[in-house]
Amino acid sequence: MAVLILLLLLAASAVAAEEDAFIGVNIGTDLSDMPHPTQVVALLKAQQIRHVRLYNADRAMLIALANTGIQVMVSVPNEQLLGIGQSNSTAANWVSHNVVAHYPATNITAISVGSEVLTTIPNAATVLVSALKFIHSALVASNLDHQIKVSTPLSSSIILDSFPPFQAFFNRTWNPVLVPMLSFLQSTGSFFMLNIYPYYDYMQSNGVISLDYALFKPLPPTKEAVDANTLLHYSNVFDAMVDAAYFAMAFLNFTNIPVIVTESGWPSKGDSNEPDATLENANSYNSNLIRHVLNKTGTPKHPGIAVSTYLYELYNEDMKSGPVSEKNWGLFDANGSPIYILHLTGSGMVLANDTTNQTYCTARNGADPKMLQAALDWACGAGKVDCSPLLQGKPCYEPDNVLAHATYAFDTYYHKMGKDSGSCDFNGVAAITTTNPSHGSCMFPGSVGKDGSLVNITAPSMNSTSSDSSGCNSYGAGLPSIFIVIRVLIWSVIFL
Repeated sequence: MAVLILLLLLAASAVAAEEDAFIGVNIGTDLSDMPHPTQVVALLKAQQIRHVRLYNADRAMLIALANTGIQVMVSVPNEQLLGIGQSNSTAANWVSHNVVAHYPATNITAISVGSEVLTTIPNAATVLVSALKFIHSALVASNLDHQIKVSTPLSSSIILDSFPPFQAFFNRTWNPVLVPMLSFLQSTGSFFMLNIYPYYDYMQSNGVISLDYALFKPLPPTKEAVDANTLLHYSNVFDAMVDAAYFAMAFLNFTNIPVIVTESGWPSKGDSNEPDATLENANSYNSNLIRHVLNKTGTPKHPGIAVSTYLYELYNEDMKSGPVSEKNWGLFDANGSPIYILHLTGSGMVLANDTTNQTYCTARNGADPKMLQAALDWACGAGKVDCSPLLQGKPCYEPDNVLAHATYAFDTYYHKMGKDSGSCDFNGVAAITTTNPSHGSCMFPGSVGKDGSLVNITAPSMNSTSSDSSGCNSYGAGLPSIFIVIRVLIWSVIFL
């Protein structure tokens, strides 16, 4: 047993990781007032969302996405699967009309063939692998098979005995489909698409799964779940399910197919019997998931190998049938207003989802203090930012460190330049965020709402103790220092 475990873990280490793990979003259309495709794309661009999955290959949406650089996964709807799986020519025609006609202007990078076919339309399972192969053959004929991957999203429910992950295996009923499917994915360099919903796992666990474990909330070691076979510790449902998929594939002798999560999220509202479908929990889950992926945490089985994930979903879909929760998985309403403001400080710029135009420019945590100081000097000099609030005795003097002072100067410059995204870079030491950096009596530009009230104020950590932490003594309103003048001139060349 010990040798088997070791061999499996060593083989697993060979699984290829995405060069850059990403967060994408699913775009559903079951809205009574579905935004026009150009409005959808405008929202994606404003939120710096660079990866989307469509549930079809809508022509208007693909045209709107053209020349944006956004990476697009198109889908063969389930209702078209039987036709495509039974006819090579039908598959070729589908690829011609829905892929070749739009590529490369629209950056199509993947095709999902059906969705949860084994569990939603099992009668079509017999043609699933044929459909995958026919679609891929059409891509080969168009010389697009290296640019566009083909796979099919599966429900995590096909994984049985999912904890402990080492013992996980696929429902053997589907092995006649899964084995050739995995062989296809391996031979074409594609990925295993999996839909993971810790919300449902939690709801159906009868108290076995704790809410904190489902929401990625920090757990003490004694509360973590331990796989007794591998001694790996699990602090959340998501990681356990991803690793269960890897072990289930290994059980069938496939150890080098990467997993990509095509759907995951948490509802923000539910019926009376869905008490944990709340704004707070939805925010916690999605914020923690985004951080988990973008920080490249990986899973216990594959530490450091993050699993790219598509959030479910961009919009609340009010036309969905079923319980209230089914209509409330979205990050935005039909008007593009956020359902809640994600807590994403330090997680990059994706999904800075405050579309009320309350965005800020902050110094990056961990940025080189000397780079920050030089950028700060430039902002307060050539950038013509009024840095007097940073002087001793003024409202923004404390905390007296370069991170806090640079954030004030960067944000002031960003607002001065009309919040153009290019004005918040400073040679890579700044980033846009929706978290208001105002603190105490230090009010940043954009902190006051239209009604005069303060908005979304949560102070980030600025108590840096790094070297060169004092940010006030290298700049000032016109301090006559030849050193500063020279440094400002140098950085003017870099930044402008």
